[in-house]
Amino acid sequence: MKKVTVVGAGNVGATCADVLAQKNFLDEVVLIDIKEGFAEGKALDIWEASAINHFDTRVNGYTNDYSKTAGSEVVVITSGIPRRPGMSRDDLISTNAKIMMDVVGKVTKYSPDAIIIVVANPLDVMTYAAHKASGKAANKVFGMAGILDTARYRSFLATEIGVSPNDIQALLMGGHGDTMVPLPRYTTVAGIPVTKLVEADKLNAIIDRTKKGGGEIVKLLGTSAWYAPGAAAAQMVESIVNNQKHIFPVCVRLDGQWGQKGVYLGSPVRLGREGIEEIIEIDLNEEEMKDMETSSAAVKSVMDVFDSMNLI
Repeated sequence: MKKVTVVGAGNVGATCADVLAQKNFLDEVVLIDIKEGFAEGKALDIWEASAINHFDTRVNGYTNDYSKTAGSEVVVITSGIPRRPGMSRDDLISTNAKIMMDVVGKVTKYSPDAIIIVVANPLDVMTYAAHKASGKAANKVFGMAGILDTARYRSFLATEIGVSPNDIQALLMGGHGDTMVPLPRYTTVAGIPVTKLVEADKLNAIIDRTKKGGGEIVKLLGTSAWYAPGAAAAQMVESIVNNQKHIFPVCVRLDGQWGQKGVYLGSPVRLGREGIEEIIEIDLNEEEMKDMETSSAAVKSVMDVFDSMNLI
């Protein structure tokens, strides 16, 4: 039985569950939330669309009953709170890390072999917290960030060039946010280098927009994005469960790659049934390496904040 759990039935979690159901490769998607009736309502709404959207995946929601998650192949964790006015970064890290560690403990109790995908923010340090709390190998616990970032990058490029975003292959690395590492050298449009199709100033503007992509959505909506993040997490689940071995950029613990050790950074990996089957260490030039080191330092500083809290 192919079963996946999504923890957190908010906008991102519910979108992820909906996309997974419509892909129709799972037997069951379980939604879990702490708010009474919330997951049940979202799951019922998705299931009631099954006859319209022609899928058979059963979607079930439960309030804080992790026993219903038993036997999950993959667990996607979206639970956490957004940063509120007056809340410090440290407060946000502490609150969400405590939520993350509680959730990880519960899901691993009932699905000890499950692969864990972290979506909660701050993404890089929440992946670190989940990995430490789980006791699993690093290839079994990783974060969704790079797929979302590259999706935004590709959509912006598609608009600029006037092509299908499906024609664009792209890669971004590093931390999730302003310190992400752009790699236009590894961006192509139907095999054509993007630098042949987009002028340097426009390409730099697109890269800058990508770095601030989440903030752009917040300014427009007053809340964070959910359609693209939910779909990105679902794409990772599909590659794992169906052993597709797609090459995706994900947030993973590095062990010496690009001179980085013990830090969680977006990196290209091959994603299959065993989780991360390989970190693909592409060549970076001097400027890209410098950007990678800057991104690594920024992520390490947040990891140090988490460590100083002695939560584990």
